Amino acid sequence: MNRPSITTGKATIGNIVDILAEDFGDKVGMEYYDLGIRKTFKELRVIFDDVAKGLMALGVGRGEKVAIWANNVPEWIYTHYGSARMGAVLVTVNTNYRSSELEYLLQQSDSTTLILVGGVREADEYLKVLEKVCPAIAKSEPGKISCPNLPFLKNIIYLGKEKMGGMYNWDDVLEMGKSVSDQDLKERMDSLEPDDVINMQYTSGTTGFPKGVMLTHTNVVGNALSMAERMDLSSADTVCIPVPFFHCFGCVIGTLTCLVSAATMAPVVSFTPDGVMRTVQGLKCTSLLGVPTMFIAEFEEMDNKSYDVSSLRTGVMAGATCPIELMKRVIADMGANEMTIVYGQTESSPGITQTLRDDSLELKTSTVGKALPNVEVKIVDPTSGLEVPPNVQGELCSRGYHVMKGYYKMPEATTKAVDADNWLHTGDLAIMDENGYCKITGRIKDMIIRGGENIYPREIEEFLYTNPKVRDVQVVGIPSEKYGEEVAAFIMVKPRDELTKEEVVAFCRDQISFHKIPQHIYFVDQYPTTASGKIQKYKLREMASENLAGK
Repeated sequence: MNRPSITTGKATIGNIVDILAEDFGDKVGMEYYDLGIRKTFKELRVIFDDVAKGLMALGVGRGEKVAIWANNVPEWIYTHYGSARMGAVLVTVNTNYRSSELEYLLQQSDSTTLILVGGVREADEYLKVLEKVCPAIAKSEPGKISCPNLPFLKNIIYLGKEKMGGMYNWDDVLEMGKSVSDQDLKERMDSLEPDDVINMQYTSGTTGFPKGVMLTHTNVVGNALSMAERMDLSSADTVCIPVPFFHCFGCVIGTLTCLVSAATMAPVVSFTPDGVMRTVQGLKCTSLLGVPTMFIAEFEEMDNKSYDVSSLRTGVMAGATCPIELMKRVIADMGANEMTIVYGQTESSPGITQTLRDDSLELKTSTVGKALPNVEVKIVDPTSGLEVPPNVQGELCSRGYHVMKGYYKMPEATTKAVDADNWLHTGDLAIMDENGYCKITGRIKDMIIRGGENIYPREIEEFLYTNPKVRDVQVVGIPSEKYGEEVAAFIMVKPRDELTKEEVVAFCRDQISFHKIPQHIYFVDQYPTTASGKIQKYKLREMASENLAGK
């Protein structure tokens, strides 16, 4: 197996690009099946350098914030690694954002440059949102934008061929970059340190205002190396990446894990189950990434149409609770016997634990694995903060190279998340066994307290998944005058199946405790989610509460 030689804590992303271009130069580093775009690692370095020089020509300095608001287009990858080569901080923008959210992020991050998608159907929507945030753009000169509400913003780069008022086109910036010499870029690269912040990811905002998580080269490179090793990725692998780049799952577990292992990135521009299946079949992908809802949709596609997925070996399911029955099908029907589960969060770059590729089916379907190399994990009592013995539930905390540098301009929130001993408090409830394997049992804030009884939604969800008619299920607590809270279940039924509330209650009776049986059952076609696929449980609670109030 052929992999680059990279040392955690010693390398910047720019160094890694050079290693790949020199040692794996003619190997395909990126391929878009549906777009027909293929680039070797040597070709990618040339493009990354062109982007780096273009940003330098715009006057972007080391540590300056460059925001990108686009789906998984090739320019996203070029910007990701081009900005890293010249030392800017890439700020990733959720593709679902609308005007108030975009304005908040650009203000809070102090971004001087915004790159937004063009040439796709959604482009008009992006432009309309941006116009609401800063109406003066259209009448401004490129590079001289003046928005009172966004005092740092100067440059907007449009990823399209049309000329837009106040904006540079992508090709304009690349042309400007020709004025920057190779020596200028080398001097900038040589000034960078592994501990520099290189990426700022905003938490999904499932609750409260998003926070800018500052991640360094050491954070993300080390994490990518550890996860690549767990999956045994090498230059022989091709990884299908349908998860969004703006999320840690896409840009770290996806593209960077490929880069540190010399595997080929095979991105999907916007997730569709048939698009994923075409890519896996067409490029003979050996690895597939996704959140559970993506895998569910892919199996529905496979049930309706035949695809050759025999090349699949490994991958990652993460980003949300992984149903046991679903993981079993990934292994059995996709043949991905070495599929892994990763647990983590943006604040941990993102991986904390991961299953091993040769773990038993039991471990792969009932745990999220054990701590990654050089990562510490402990379980503490949420009230006392004291570490608990094995197999006792508490809050999962983690410490190591992977813990964020902090939340940007939010020292109080940083102190709350990372304690004085550098332990990251995840807010997740978990149990760790004697061998270090962890099982996530829920979120502290998702716990339901019914008449003094603590109820964990994950337990009820896993039980309801065993009903052959249930496609997906989410359980939340909703207010109750009598008990404080009651259990509510939002159920998606499998196509061509029918299910009633009475059948669900009967399925639960004598199988789980009475107080855990959902008192409110809703059948839905979809769940409210963030663009990264995380289900927004607080919106489900709001929906149920509104429904009760209307009765």
